[in-house]
Amino acid sequence: MNIGIRARLSLMMFLQYFVWGAWWVPFGTYLMHAGLGSWIGTMFSAQGLAAILSPLFVGVIADRYFSAQKVVAVLHLAGGAALLALSYAGAEPGLVFALTLGALLAYMPTLPLTNAIAFAAMTDTERQFPAVRVLGTIGWIIAGLLVGWLGAEQSALPLRIAAGVSALYAAYAFTLPATPPAAPAGASIGVAGLLGLDAVRGGDRSFWTLIVCSLLLMVPLSFYYAYANPFLVAVGVTAAAGVQTIGQVSEVGFLLLLPLFLRWFGMKTVLMIGMLAWTARYCLFAFGFDTSGPNMPMLLIALALHGVCFDFFLVAGQIWVDKRFPAETRGRAQSFLALVTWGIGSIIGSLLANAVYVAHGSASADAPAVDWHGFWLVPSALAAVVAIAFAFSFRDRAASRADV
Repeated sequence: MNIGIRARLSLMMFLQYFVWGAWWVPFGTYLMHAGLGSWIGTMFSAQGLAAILSPLFVGVIADRYFSAQKVVAVLHLAGGAALLALSYAGAEPGLVFALTLGALLAYMPTLPLTNAIAFAAMTDTERQFPAVRVLGTIGWIIAGLLVGWLGAEQSALPLRIAAGVSALYAAYAFTLPATPPAAPAGASIGVAGLLGLDAVRGGDRSFWTLIVCSLLLMVPLSFYYAYANPFLVAVGVTAAAGVQTIGQVSEVGFLLLLPLFLRWFGMKTVLMIGMLAWTARYCLFAFGFDTSGPNMPMLLIALALHGVCFDFFLVAGQIWVDKRFPAETRGRAQSFLALVTWGIGSIIGSLLANAVYVAHGSASADAPAVDWHGFWLVPSALAAVVAIAFAFSFRDRAASRADV
């Protein structure tokens, strides 16, 4: 892969994740100040619905009939239009949810498609892909810093920024390396195959333990995605969206450290560390402020734990699944894991987080009476329970086969 191709793919990843980071991080705060505080979790559950439908779209349409770069272009054009409409939708819950779902239905399929474009253009994916993919994380960080610098969390401006960049990205996508459909147009595969259900029927106890715990851990994770930014804004953190990018910086660092931790401590211990990090993080959120304002050291540590929380459980889990299944079913097993976590788990978690938020205070536009202390203790306790259950039920029988 030459330098020119690498640069084009890196820009693709930067734009791909800039779009998402620009509006998704401050979206909860925007909803709260639009008078939709009691609907935040419900709106975020749209991501789960989109994640479930995404592999169906990619498998049935994108993989069989159209070049990946053209599909990305059309979807980002549609997604940009949905985001622009969303920025003018006002406070009608049904309309806001429909447009949020529309934007995510357009966006989520582009995640695997951009990976497919990158993989097809590379000569050594294991060596070349991480250096290209990291530009996506940088794009997310830059988007957060921009929104924080503009002080725009409470406004529709992040939606409009994301819409504009999405439109520019759509035009750029047509210039990306040609990536023809991956599967023959006449090839047939059922819904079970697209979702990975056929690949996991023979999974053992450890596999299903990981699946169930991953599903349950997405519940506390959903609390973070939907309510971290509204919480930080409410307790007085300046430029909250920018401050939150500490989490992505941490994610990059701990991703690089993950192979060392797997080698030193083994898969089960690493997974346990990831689970317990969620408990610690939410405790820091719960006690990281008082009537005088935010306790910034505690909140910064909580945000910096994102790398441990995310990489040491979700990414490590993907690695375990990858080494547990043979090559011919590995991809479908990963699809099933994604379905359970980002699909079903995200929906359940977002809706539960919404209910807990409503139960802990006011749902008015400025939400002055929210009991954030009690709110964050709920996902902290949930993560601790999942970790205990995992400790007693998971057996890493695949460890001897895994070169980690």
